[in-house]
Amino acid sequence: MATVKYKILVLSCKGGVGKSTFSAQLSFALAGMDHLVGLMDLDICGPSMPKMLGLEGQSSHLSNSGWSPVYVEDNLSVMSISFMFADPDDTPAIWRGPRKNDLIKRFLKDVHWGEMDYLVVDTPPGTSDEHITLIKCLTGIDGAIIVTTPQEVAMVDVRKGVNFCKKAGVNVLGVVENMSGLVQPLSDVKFMKMGSSVDVTQDMISCVRENAPELMDDVFVWSQVFDSSGGGAERMCEEMGVPFVGKVPLDPQLGRAAERGKSCFEGNKCSVSAPALKSIIEKVIASIKMKEDLSGGEKKETP
Repeated sequence: MATVKYKILVLSCKGGVGKSTFSAQLSFALAGMDHLVGLMDLDICGPSMPKMLGLEGQSSHLSNSGWSPVYVEDNLSVMSISFMFADPDDTPAIWRGPRKNDLIKRFLKDVHWGEMDYLVVDTPPGTSDEHITLIKCLTGIDGAIIVTTPQEVAMVDVRKGVNFCKKAGVNVLGVVENMSGLVQPLSDVKFMKMGSSVDVTQDMISCVRENAPELMDDVFVWSQVFDSSGGGAERMCEEMGVPFVGKVPLDPQLGRAAERGKSCFEGNKCSVSAPALKSIIEKVIASIKMKEDLSGGEKKETP
């Protein structure tokens, strides 16, 4: 993959922290900056990228130059195991390690990615076959972004991901604290009467409009969904000596964008999560460029 300038891994070790959502939106953001971007979905047993990038029902084609990735846009291509099955939604990948390893090698060697500025690799939870094969076969990795949620039950596993990177010699570009509090506009909140299923939303909204109309446009509702009393990802990063690059709130609009296979940066619907993601992505790019500058601007050739 000598035609790829920068290679970024997205991992966690913990499932359900929003890693794939982050990978998809990272890819959308880089493509939106006019970079040539490839997204490799290595979650063989639970691939999410076709859904999150609006590519359900698409398939890859084999030509003389190799397997063709599926394109979201002219500068954003995706490869996933889902593109290789006739009925991907209902076909499980009941595979042992050797077969998984073989597919990863094919994704790296047999897929015709072409010229690319960034390759984003969405990895499955854990530190097992897929991760070991990837690190062994993909040289010149610029670093990993590690995604977690604030609570300790997630970070118990995420710490293992940090240590995996350290032992494997992969630079940790930063840790992202995802789902860091539920945040949404007051107008999107549904109010229920305590102890019943009676919807009193209209009564509450009418009361606010009558007594404090300015709050309807300027106030967001915030709630700490996950326990972060242990200091969250920021404290974990301090203890482990890795960069903390920011928090992304639990934004229902971001969830809707992922379900529809859309970028959260289009329009202004993801007004809470999009700015947070943009700030994090800018820090990651700056970190990669700084590392390149310190090395004299030289990139190792990748076979």
